[in-house]
Amino acid sequence: MPQNRKLTFFVVDDDPDVLAFTRSLLEAEGHAVIDHLGSATALAEILAAKPDCVLIDLMMPGTDGLELCKQLNEQKDRHGARIVIISGKAYEADRTRAYDLGAHGYIVKPLNAATFMDKLYRVIDDEMEVTFWGVRGTLPVPGEKSLRYGGNTSCVSLELAKDQFFIFDAGTGIKALSDHLIATRRQRMEAKIFISHPHWDHINALPFFGPLYIPGNEFEILGTSHGNINMRQMISAQMDGIFFPIRLKQFGARVYFRDLEEETFSAGDGITVRTKLLNHPGKCLGYRVEYRGRSVCYVTDHEFDFERSEFYNPFYVKNLTTFLQGADLLITDTTYTDQEYQSKLGWGHSCVSRIVDLAHEAEVKTLLLFHHDPDQTDDDIDRKLEQAQARLAEKSSATRCLAPAERQVFKV
Repeated sequence: MPQNRKLTFFVVDDDPDVLAFTRSLLEAEGHAVIDHLGSATALAEILAAKPDCVLIDLMMPGTDGLELCKQLNEQKDRHGARIVIISGKAYEADRTRAYDLGAHGYIVKPLNAATFMDKLYRVIDDEMEVTFWGVRGTLPVPGEKSLRYGGNTSCVSLELAKDQFFIFDAGTGIKALSDHLIATRRQRMEAKIFISHPHWDHINALPFFGPLYIPGNEFEILGTSHGNINMRQMISAQMDGIFFPIRLKQFGARVYFRDLEEETFSAGDGITVRTKLLNHPGKCLGYRVEYRGRSVCYVTDHEFDFERSEFYNPFYVKNLTTFLQGADLLITDTTYTDQEYQSKLGWGHSCVSRIVDLAHEAEVKTLLLFHHDPDQTDDDIDRKLEQAQARLAEKSSATRCLAPAERQVFKV
């Protein structure tokens, strides 16, 4: 949300301390606040005030939060105010019921001052929030030459307004994500973990993802099977007691697996996921998440051959371009410079010029360079970015190009 945008909030709660704390958080951001102790007369006052967002406690005497939410949604003259339930009840049943009755968001008490406003803005603007936790490929890169972009391997998260949480790949970046979730007291998580393929740099840090060991959490791990080896067997194999001391059965969360092929499926309220088989050794999937006319594509690893190559496949190029068409964000394998790629043909990764051409032809809005070679320093990544931006400028392309760093956030 733009920092200079000031909103009006109407807060309904029967706890005066919560009202005061909520007011302090909102006013610190420069917003106007109307608070109301208890639900009596709240409906009429909300309709008269015409706020941008209504925050409602769930458990109140008289008219409870769910009933007030229902009443507000029955009124056609409330001018599109967003409704957010704020409650000490973290149960899935209450959250689901709130959404069924028209709530746009659900935030659990006690309120966390460090994360409250970000969650609220995500609900108000109905955003897709993409965060990078690892941008390297093959191996993590520690040291002074990887301080700006970070040295962790592939992991990206995607979060939506109603707590839908997706994680793409489980390279070492997933440990940083784990630390963040635990530090911000994220509880009773429900998330999908999409694995592009089971090469080490995409799965080897999954056992270090702390929320997997917390009872009450629920995770679905999705990816492609490899012949007679399914996703569960692949993840379990790296935790068989020889390669890792903790076994899969020691996860405290509910964890289940789903094998994918090229397909399209629903992943929640208004969310569609499409998958695409990629040109990479073994079976590798790219993902496209679509939500209310917006889309984010996570497409790594893949080799996009030059037209002069004996392996050039125009059918694959056409299909991949169609898959990416018009994406708001394209996160994709740009491992090599063009010069480096000459000695890495057939390794399963792409170079700058070919990815720029692909993004331009697919009319991608923003291209995000990803999966950098472990031998490349921060300065090398800068040069790849400069090359990509220069090539787009030569094409007079509408596509913009950036190189994300760890913990950088993009909102769509």
